[in-house]
Amino acid sequence: MTLSSITGTSASAGATAPAGNQALGMTDFLKLMTTQLKTQDPFNPMDNSQMAAQMAQFSSVAGIAEMNASLKSLASDLGASRIGDAASWIGRSALVTSDTATPLADGSYAGQIALPAAASAVTLKLVDGDGNVVHSADLGARGAGAIDFAWDGKDAEGASAGGRALKIVVSARDANGASITPAAASWTAIGGVQSPASGATKLVTPLGLIDPADTIRLG
Repeated sequence: MTLSSITGTSASAGATAPAGNQALGMTDFLKLMTTQLKTQDPFNPMDNSQMAAQMAQFSSVAGIAEMNASLKSLASDLGASRIGDAASWIGRSALVTSDTATPLADGSYAGQIALPAAASAVTLKLVDGDGNVVHSADLGARGAGAIDFAWDGKDAEGASAGGRALKIVVSARDANGASITPAAASWTAIGGVQSPASGATKLVTPLGLIDPADTIRLG
């Protein structure tokens, strides 16, 4: 008599058991094993190796179930930690790679330009959605590397840019007059954190959702 036949008989006899008690636990397994030993043919007893194989199979399944439960708990703990770490960034500013500048809490704009080579002349322009230049600055000759820029968000008459997103346009040339293409980054305010049950944590900013790993620097 095999354990599978005992299991089949038991399932039939327990058809009226509550629907919530469908899983076979270690206690149930031991009861079935004991019943199997009591009801086996004494002239044709169960092979010890067969019994050991059944016990090993059940232990393996039970171990996998416990490991899955542990992994789920670990993922939950890591998720909570991840949200907590990112949540501490709310209210701060992040420097991220972008050719768009958005106003900070005080209405100012700030960012960074990265020159791949030395330039004899560098000009920065902030342009609105209609193509109008709302701010320009002659940054002069600069060596290769990062150049920080900032603008208070007001024109010569003191009028505010109106909290608009502005495109960062940089013109740079080397000593021979050849054009240089720099990379641009801008500071943006972190207004919140989005962390779905399945998926990566994102920072909520005026530039959109940003992966924390893409942050160059925090301010």
